Amino acid sequence: MIAEYELLTRKIEQAARTSVPCDLTNELAAFYSVERQNHPTIIKIILEHKEVVSDEVPNLVYVSREKRPKQPHYYKAGAMNVLTRVSGVMTNAPFMLNVDCDMFMRNPQVVRHAMCQLLGSENETETGFVQYPQVFYDGSRDDPYGNQLVVLQQYICRGIVGIQGSFYMGTGCFHRRKVIYGLWPEDAENKAVNHTSLEGNYKGSFYIKAKCCFVDRLYGKLLDDALPKKFGKSKELISSIGQALKGNKGFPNNLSNSLEAACQVASCSYESGTSWGTKCGWIYGSTVEDALTGVMIHKKGWRSTLLTPEPPAFMGCAPSGGPEAMAQQKRWATGLTEILVGKNNPIMATLTAKLQFRMCLAYLWVLIWGLHSLPELCYVVLPAYCILTDSHFLPKVEEPAIWILVAIFVTFNLHTLREYLKTGLSIRACWNNLRMARITAASAHIFGVFTVILKLLRIVDTVFEVTQKDQSSDSDDTGHVTKFTFNGSAVFVPGTTLLLVHLIALLALLLRLQSPVHGAHGVGIGEVFCSQLMVLCFWPFLKGLFERGKYGIPSSTIVKSAALASAFVLFCRT
Repeated sequence: MIAEYELLTRKIEQAARTSVPCDLTNELAAFYSVERQNHPTIIKIILEHKEVVSDEVPNLVYVSREKRPKQPHYYKAGAMNVLTRVSGVMTNAPFMLNVDCDMFMRNPQVVRHAMCQLLGSENETETGFVQYPQVFYDGSRDDPYGNQLVVLQQYICRGIVGIQGSFYMGTGCFHRRKVIYGLWPEDAENKAVNHTSLEGNYKGSFYIKAKCCFVDRLYGKLLDDALPKKFGKSKELISSIGQALKGNKGFPNNLSNSLEAACQVASCSYESGTSWGTKCGWIYGSTVEDALTGVMIHKKGWRSTLLTPEPPAFMGCAPSGGPEAMAQQKRWATGLTEILVGKNNPIMATLTAKLQFRMCLAYLWVLIWGLHSLPELCYVVLPAYCILTDSHFLPKVEEPAIWILVAIFVTFNLHTLREYLKTGLSIRACWNNLRMARITAASAHIFGVFTVILKLLRIVDTVFEVTQKDQSSDSDDTGHVTKFTFNGSAVFVPGTTLLLVHLIALLALLLRLQSPVHGAHGVGIGEVFCSQLMVLCFWPFLKGLFERGKYGIPSSTIVKSAALASAFVLFCRT
């Protein structure tokens, strides 16, 4: 099996490197002259089993949803909703596995492990989804870009399992279909219909305990009114949703006979006037649709589970360069801030729904990642300002109060180091993550927060930036896999500016060129130490000033940063 997989991998890599003529006729005619953002729905049944076969590859269907230039497609969230509807009319399995395109299954028992959680919950009213942690097969040694999230998943994600369950991470997750359709736990328990989830008119539920009444009600007025308004006008989809909400295990159907219905629900106009993306499916309104969808699931009262088997369930590809890591961090900061200021934020979910208070605090801890950048930027600039103005904001060495700050600094760093060592990571990995936290806060997160501010002011709209993940193994770059890379993006301007500001401040201190402000009492050792620490944190930028190619900072970025640093120095001297 391993040898066959490696052979297939080599064939795919070879095909990706070479252009092979393809006859786009007959069944492949739908792919002829297809534009990336302007094409009809394309659904092809690659493999179909008429009967249940336990030891064969399952049904395999290719789905490309319709896209038109003037129709919003909502990026990954829109794609997941299309796949949910298409699978609903074709197979309607009660559970769905969501994995990113760069991931592969590492543990063959993952389905069994997940089903033990999803099928083992009493009356299927507890577990809404089962999440596996993200593990990367190509992560660089010592995590130089600080994006492998090992410690966060080890401590935070495991810790909140005891509250209401793990966050939804967007990949490596088994979902219960009826939960994605918007069902509330009490609906599943009482075999009834919740007005909150189906019609959205008011909070609360009414229960019809008798099964016959439930069936009559479901296929009576609700079938004619509520379900089409919520899920669209496809009769095949409405029928499959009715089966899923009743808890029926599957919806037997001939895949070929459902192609027309599948194309209908995959059209770009199908969601118009429905609740897709607002009350059911993957929720729109944030560039991190996974976190927003997780909030919506948890606020209904569902719990989730985190499974950490050995070997890891799924393994994926991590961003392997500075621009890719910054783009990912910017998207995260943008999306998390969008959720925080949106109507579906955890605070409102706790006050008006069933999100537990401690779970709300856990979500808020994540959602304020982007906002951290605003005070942190001020503190990063403050030591350089104090040096240039010969002033101080920290206690002097002779003042006893300085030992309080020293104790806090040492305790925090020793505690952080202990966490990394306990998870099997190195001291260098700990330093890389602490360093990258400063870099991303002063660059990508700042851009993410300002993007949301401009969106709230209706100046611009947020754009989903796909994280480029290079899975190739170029022998020329093997020795430089941990070197920071740059490009001409504006996201590197703040970091370069901060580095130049601190270098100028330290040089001014060395040459005694400060401009003391009125009433200043001289710079202290604390400010000098903080400034030197910032230079160490931005050391990749310092090396980038003298490198060339992708490892060097572009001259345009250096010029912009030098202008901003000069303006800051002039401000300090006035």
